[in-house]
Amino acid sequence: MRSDAAELAEVFSSVQGEGLLLGCRQVFIRFLGCNLRCDYCDTNVGVAVDTCRMELTPGRHDFRMLANPVDMQQVIALLERWQGGWPKVHHSISLTGGEPLLHVDLLHAWLPRLRAHLPVHLETNGVLPAALAKVVKEIDYISMDIKLPSSSGETSLWEHHQEFLEVAAAADTAVKVVVNASTEHWELERAARMIACIDADMPLIIQPETATDLTIRISPLGLMELQEIAAAILADVRIIPQTHRFIGLL
Repeated sequence: MRSDAAELAEVFSSVQGEGLLLGCRQVFIRFLGCNLRCDYCDTNVGVAVDTCRMELTPGRHDFRMLANPVDMQQVIALLERWQGGWPKVHHSISLTGGEPLLHVDLLHAWLPRLRAHLPVHLETNGVLPAALAKVVKEIDYISMDIKLPSSSGETSLWEHHQEFLEVAAAADTAVKVVVNASTEHWELERAARMIACIDADMPLIIQPETATDLTIRISPLGLMELQEIAAAILADVRIIPQTHRFIGLL
């Protein structure tokens, strides 16, 4: 793979629907490939595909298809055009996936040029600390998952998450946990204590799992109880659903 080209699923403009940057307009660059297979995953970017779709006009869904891998200059050219034609519309660039850190060597080359246009927000599954260490100085915001066994089906990631948090503390980081009716109280307590050992002021976002029909897979009382457990340990604990799905945004 050339250092100036990436396997991408899509590039588009939308509103961030999760976490602390909720409601901010972002340029989303979605990378292909993931090293996990979470039960609740709502994207289909685990395997390579021949084409990437790139939005021509921000937020208008006028996509054109590009051959993978996509040259960095094509992405930079799009950013420059959007920044010139729609100045001050976008808050930041969201690197999402899949798992962007699987492409760390490429990101090392891309990030300085991306940040010349907008701050960079990394959305990550939080299990690749060595990769993050290579690029963390070029990232402004991190939204990191802690994969709870009950909701994700991933059962052996706690140590990886802790190591990742230690590196992520160098950036403006928030942690997200996806919960459902099967989530147990000890999971939230363990996640909260892990965060508190590094920075008790680091925000924790409790995100209820949302079904395809937009029903929430946990009761309101269940959410309140989980928030109470985490709030006894951390200073900033919030319940935020995937709001973009409720208003029909990408």
